Amino acid sequence: MARLAGGRSHIGFQNSWYYDSAANRTPSPRLEESIIVDVCVIGGGYTGLSAAIELARAGANVALLERHEVGSGASGRNGGVLGMGQRLDQDDLEEMVGIDWARHLWQLSIDANDLVRARVNEFSIDCDLKDGELTVAHKARHERSLWDYAEHLQRVYNYGDIEVVQRDDVHEQLGSTSYFGGTLDHRAGHLHPLNLARGLARAAESLGVHIFERSEVSAIEKVASEHIVRTARGEVRCSDVVVACNGYLNGLLPSADRFQMPINNFMVATAPLDAAVAKRINRDDVAVVDTRFVVNYFHLSRDHRLIFGGGENYTPFFPQSIERVVRPRLEAVYPELKDVGIEYEWGGTLSVTMNRMPKFGRADDGIYYAEGYSGHGVAMANLGGALIAEAILGRPERFDQIAQLKQRAFPGGRWLRWPGLIAGMLFYSMLDRI
Repeated sequence: MARLAGGRSHIGFQNSWYYDSAANRTPSPRLEESIIVDVCVIGGGYTGLSAAIELARAGANVALLERHEVGSGASGRNGGVLGMGQRLDQDDLEEMVGIDWARHLWQLSIDANDLVRARVNEFSIDCDLKDGELTVAHKARHERSLWDYAEHLQRVYNYGDIEVVQRDDVHEQLGSTSYFGGTLDHRAGHLHPLNLARGLARAAESLGVHIFERSEVSAIEKVASEHIVRTARGEVRCSDVVVACNGYLNGLLPSADRFQMPINNFMVATAPLDAAVAKRINRDDVAVVDTRFVVNYFHLSRDHRLIFGGGENYTPFFPQSIERVVRPRLEAVYPELKDVGIEYEWGGTLSVTMNRMPKFGRADDGIYYAEGYSGHGVAMANLGGALIAEAILGRPERFDQIAQLKQRAFPGGRWLRWPGLIAGMLFYSMLDRI
């Protein structure tokens, strides 16, 4: 069995089912010289790869620097849910920013979903993309909220791809009585996140992007009219910089770092299940997400494993046994799987903001960043990179729709912010149990 140890780095990436089942990719070289390009992208996840693709498509000379391997951060470790909307529901956004702006943000989520699907098709990325996300109430009183929200999306946003699912139908679809009613979003779905990242990397390289792996950035300096991005063995001189590190920022860009907090989330993959069992526990092969604050989420892999995520911590380190964290959650939903082996366990680091909305910004003239997707990044991070590219290319309108959202920095600075976050998260996680 794969075991994890260590902290917030690539550790856990190579212990995942995603890694063992990923499409082969030739590793990129390490940066060991000084190069000059138009734009330097820092981070080989969805945001950085997406920005690189759009910039290269427009004719820019782009270098991308990745600390470890492409997709080794959250982009290659996540639950693989291609969701709709933002991390905050639309009625919450209406209260926060008003209906007109909420409509803009909803449209951006549609754009994000469409962008991922378009790239999968354009670049023939084999990432097991499947339609459907079933959101289920883990408490009876949450049913009505889910159903009212579906009706709100249908009525106010003219969104016809979501439907109400009754309690008995949920039980039939999931082969479990652990949940109550829910909603099914046909436009959302699930995919193999690492294969998506590697497919985007191949697409970027086909467009002329220079990708350098094992090239951790140590500093960004401004000298006269250019930026210098330094690594241990090389440097990139450029006009613009894209900082796409999310939860792995590690203080590289302090003006952005203060708006986000890294947290760890955990996943397991079972041994392959009998085809009949797989059909019984997820009849329609959809992504499943529940209404807990510390959410459970799961779907089937192409080889009939149950990939189940749940649980989190707020330290720089993963637990020694992730199975011990996740397995009780899995068995609470599927007691029949208590004797099924767990063959993979891994963790990943995501970035949250104070209001759970992404934080986009310009740290300096020519330095752009996007972060804080708060667990909703498969679609939105891809769009985030594209919007940064648009801004660099002189079309900042969509980027500014998110950049103008008011965000509060975490109090206490880089280290003293942890106690407040932990207290807040523990409070909300307690609500899951009452």
